[in-house]
Amino acid sequence: MKAIIYTKFGSPDQLKLAKVEKPLPGENQLLIRVHASSANAYDWRHLRADPFLIRLMGAGFLKPKHQILGADIAGVVEETGSNVKQFMPGDAVFGEGSYGGFAEYVCVDADRFVKKPENLSFEEAAAAPMAALTALQGLRDKGNIKSGQKVLINGASGGVGTFAVQIAKTFGSEVTGVCSTSKKELVKSLGADQVIDYTNEDITKNNEQFDLIFDIAAYRSFSDYKPILKPDGKYVLAGGSISRIFQLMFKSMIKSKNIAVLIANINQKDMLLIKELLESGKIKSVIDKLYPLEETAEAIRYLEDGNVKGKVVITVKS
Repeated sequence: MKAIIYTKFGSPDQLKLAKVEKPLPGENQLLIRVHASSANAYDWRHLRADPFLIRLMGAGFLKPKHQILGADIAGVVEETGSNVKQFMPGDAVFGEGSYGGFAEYVCVDADRFVKKPENLSFEEAAAAPMAALTALQGLRDKGNIKSGQKVLINGASGGVGTFAVQIAKTFGSEVTGVCSTSKKELVKSLGADQVIDYTNEDITKNNEQFDLIFDIAAYRSFSDYKPILKPDGKYVLAGGSISRIFQLMFKSMIKSKNIAVLIANINQKDMLLIKELLESGKIKSVIDKLYPLEETAEAIRYLEDGNVKGKVVITVKS
């Protein structure tokens, strides 16, 4: 089968199209014929082994342990493991597999996947898993979002941010999105009640206070946001440098109950909720660009540039 592989950590130049052996599913796995995948910061961080700690967390120390990236996957089940009962060959599915999506076939754990809504394309489905789960769990589980609350979403135009704006609105919250000038109309179209252009206005100098700040862009410190966070409010970090994430994790444990750091938990229950929201039209995938499998390196470069509106999707099978 065709796959995009990398044998050394480094830039997108390390990504090469190659022919590799088709995988075989384990007893609790699905073999999926991949139709589409999507690129995430998760992928380029593993590609570059940035930060170095990723090497100690299963990515491989001297060289990549998993040579095929691509966590978000949508496709058709070709074969099921002996213990899998809820899926059968021919089912269209989507979910997150951690690795392997930038290929024609991938083996994934069945309990991370759900059936694809019929009203969604494979590309729309592939754009959702990691970003939508991050948004859902950050707002609901870490942020304890409630109806009527004032919610600030920093980084509202990116992959996680576009889902966060929409999901926050399903909870009945009043949403303020922060993004750049060229992305204001997009964020407004997703349901944001107010959109702040950070190039023209410093939200932290605003007199308005928020019940929940969901920080995806994470370019500023928590102390910058503290004046606009209500005394009983919550600041949730879902992006930024790993060093900052660990710093805030430590601070949240010993100093402040106002701070939470999100590490998404991939599970079928939440994937089913994401499926329902997509199927009902309450949320939608925002796709900036589509790239064929052969141009995955270009897709990662574009993602790393930081100007993406929504998600970058890799098409594998047309």
